[in-house]
Amino acid sequence: MSIELEQKTTSLSIRAGFDVGSFPVLPWISAIMWPFMLTVPLLLNMPGSPLHYSDIFPKSWYDIDNDGSSYISSSSSSPKPLGLCLGLITVAVGQLLCLFVFYFFKYGFLSSRYGEEPLSIQTKGARPYEFWEGLTTHLSQPEGFVLLGGYLTGTWMFRLMPAAYYSFEGGIEWSKVFLCLVTQDGIQFIMHLLEHNVSSTFYKYSHKPHHKFTNPRLFDAFNGSMLDTICMILIPLYATANLVDCNVWSYMAFGSLYANWLTLIHSEYTFPWDQIFHRIGFGTPADHHVHHAFFKYNFGHLFTWFDRLWGTYKNPSEYAPKAFNERV
Repeated sequence: MSIELEQKTTSLSIRAGFDVGSFPVLPWISAIMWPFMLTVPLLLNMPGSPLHYSDIFPKSWYDIDNDGSSYISSSSSSPKPLGLCLGLITVAVGQLLCLFVFYFFKYGFLSSRYGEEPLSIQTKGARPYEFWEGLTTHLSQPEGFVLLGGYLTGTWMFRLMPAAYYSFEGGIEWSKVFLCLVTQDGIQFIMHLLEHNVSSTFYKYSHKPHHKFTNPRLFDAFNGSMLDTICMILIPLYATANLVDCNVWSYMAFGSLYANWLTLIHSEYTFPWDQIFHRIGFGTPADHHVHHAFFKYNFGHLFTWFDRLWGTYKNPSEYAPKAFNERV
């Protein structure tokens, strides 16, 4: 009798997403992607870590020179590339972990009903596609990671970043990371508004290619035009770097959170943390789907605060149950 009861309980737990009480444990496992986005700076800079950067890399690769030029090698006029390489690796590791978790989420392995596709944002459902096609399309977009990687390499190696960004002193300054995210999104919000409203010709060649996706999938995040990436991502990035001073570890954390968050808001599905994000004004996939479906609202990406201040915010629930599912 007890064995039969245990089997029934296990079966019910699987169908309910391994609930503990009323809490859906299984979907929330996907939230591990957020801290894992910061794997590299956390491991390399955590006190007592066996992988601390000072134990792995020669001091000459990151040490601040006596003449005060924190980013110039004593044997070369070029900046030391270690910080750049670690930054690129940080974003790459965060992105791969994010996509890895999304795979299990998409195919129901982390669904509230095990094995079922998660709730799509739009009532017409998510666009059908093969995961590997989406993955290769996403990673090979020249206007995405290729252009972004070129920007990061160029600004670093040509010493276009403020001196503080080349410093390995200290750890991740979380207040600076948050300030970078808010500043980046604020400037990106302005650029987004301008792209939509300044000139129909400019919009046609810059942002319109991205708007062919009225029901976007996660892999459409960087699919657009190079001009759009320059205006909406690179210009805000450079402006943010010159407005917020932080060290290399904080820049790594900001870069990974920003790139992955920008990817996640294009998801065709809701995530378990979306209700929390919505309440505090963090951008969700449903918020961004409003923009893709109706064009005139929700120009912000990481936060909804700027839209609320400007009067361009629309709650996704306003489009339910006709265009959007009620539970988004």
